[in-house]
Amino acid sequence: MEKESLSVKGAVGSYPVFVGPGLLESALPEFAAAQNPSGVAVVSDQTVADLYGADVASHLGSALIVLPVGEQHKTLDSVRTIYDRLLEAGADRSTLVVALGGGVIGDMAGFAAASFMRGVRLVQAPTTLLAMVDSSIGGKTGVDLPQGKNLVGAFKDPLAVFADSATLDTLPADEFSNGMAEVLKAGLLDDDSLLAYQSGDPREGMITRAIRVKAKVVEADRLESGVRAHLNLGHTFGHALEQTSGYSYKHGEAVAIGLVAAVRLSARLGLCEGSLIALTEDALARWNLPIRFHGHAPEAIWEAMRHDKKWRGGAARFILLEGVGHPTIRDDVKKEDALAVLSEICEEPT
Repeated sequence: MEKESLSVKGAVGSYPVFVGPGLLESALPEFAAAQNPSGVAVVSDQTVADLYGADVASHLGSALIVLPVGEQHKTLDSVRTIYDRLLEAGADRSTLVVALGGGVIGDMAGFAAASFMRGVRLVQAPTTLLAMVDSSIGGKTGVDLPQGKNLVGAFKDPLAVFADSATLDTLPADEFSNGMAEVLKAGLLDDDSLLAYQSGDPREGMITRAIRVKAKVVEADRLESGVRAHLNLGHTFGHALEQTSGYSYKHGEAVAIGLVAAVRLSARLGLCEGSLIALTEDALARWNLPIRFHGHAPEAIWEAMRHDKKWRGGAARFILLEGVGHPTIRDDVKKEDALAVLSEICEEPT
């Protein structure tokens, strides 16, 4: 099929986003060559490198920097490794960095590109559904600290995003489901057709529609001073659950549970109809995403939220829903209401 494309407004001009099969073999090398870089460095993790790294590096004539797999490695130490490998490869300010992988790689390679020699050019080449529809769009980069997720980072727009849908053929089913958590979030925010997406339907159209939801919000508020916070629907709960669990919950799983908590909190506060709970839980369950958690006390999750960068002045800041397509920011949520919702969806360990 022909690739789909759209454009996202960044800090300086706009950058293209391409969606379609085979982009890593054709469109990406052509684009990279047109940038006339002094060199190219592909940053990937071991899993993706084994699948695509050598071929992509060969097409680009680039160095390949391989990092360990997993959120637990999304640290300043890993970014230091990227710096070291760039220097070993003779990188300079004209080097082009290509982030090849999922959201963890995109965030770390993006942060390295934003900070190495005060900034080098970046291309995002996401290989997971979650990265395609979420983390590769909008210019957010960063790493985790022990106290919380993404507490160190920078805004760094890529020159372009190449979402090669053929890479999803090698993505495990549970990882595809993790990405669907962000797709369904986009559906709740601004495109209810995404809530009805079924396995077997064309992927490229779904990916493009989800990207459009994020792009619309990002363009209105690039630096997250206002409505961009809507994209954190489910993430205040979800990030806290990730941290509390030591990242035993994958990001998509935690976001799924966070979406359930956010919708239930919205209904509890009278912002939306209770029917939205069933709509949300049914859509998530259809993709085998969790809608309950166990093994972690609600109070511990609340404490983890206190380090969330989305809080303001020590007050909890939640993105809630007044209905599908109608997000709202609330900073007056009481602790007892948040704990009550967490208790509703908390199951004891089996």
